[in-house]
Amino acid sequence: MEWLVIIITLVVLWVASLFKILHESLSASQAAVLNDGGVFRNRNVLLVIAHPDDESMFFTPTLNYLSSRGCNLHILCMSTGNADGMGNVRKEELYLASIVLKVPQKQVKVLDHPDLQDGFGKSWNSKLLSKIIKEEIVNCAIDLVITFDNYGVSGHCNHQDVHQGVIKLLQDTSHKEVEAWELVSTNILRKYSGPVDIWLSLLSAKFHLSGVVHCLLNEHPRRSLAAMAQHKSQWVWFRKLFVSFSSYTYVNCLKKIN
Repeated sequence: MEWLVIIITLVVLWVASLFKILHESLSASQAAVLNDGGVFRNRNVLLVIAHPDDESMFFTPTLNYLSSRGCNLHILCMSTGNADGMGNVRKEELYLASIVLKVPQKQVKVLDHPDLQDGFGKSWNSKLLSKIIKEEIVNCAIDLVITFDNYGVSGHCNHQDVHQGVIKLLQDTSHKEVEAWELVSTNILRKYSGPVDIWLSLLSAKFHLSGVVHCLLNEHPRRSLAAMAQHKSQWVWFRKLFVSFSSYTYVNCLKKIN
């Protein structure tokens, strides 16, 4: 009987959370779970990721939110994801996914640098990453950078290295005017709680000082599935389950990097 109560409670929470998302997506105001106070409106934004499909697996709530608020979006992918020898295929898949996510293809850059190759145990130099990010910021007049936090959602070393590259950039006094935000990694229970995590994210953000953390609701969750489906080489059964049950499909918490 106790298990039945738990199951019913989880189903009710899941349905209520999906209803909340649907309500927000249909709302004329297109409000976020937490109002951003205009912080993310009409900005030139650079999303810095490590591999093709990072943008679809982890950052779609952010990209959808920013797109609907007049931001000019750019994606800088530090590798082709060539660990399995499919780098050229994965690069093209990222371009297709960017179309779904309303990011102009000409504003998506995928690198194939010999010192930035995909793979566990392959450390990327933070100075090199900082230099590349700096060039992109200057060339595209970027004023806001978004990337992974120091854990990198999944703990992948390349995700963590990208974070360190942004940190290194911010240490450059000539780029103090660039604002940077990191995607907050959650524990495994929250990570696979699906849309239920929108409530947990809201509560978590309330413990931070105003303006330091913002929770961005995915106003177009089906777009996340459509974008990830463009990565056909990666669209295997366990990633289909991940995108369906991952909290990162439904909400992103962004924390300002100081």
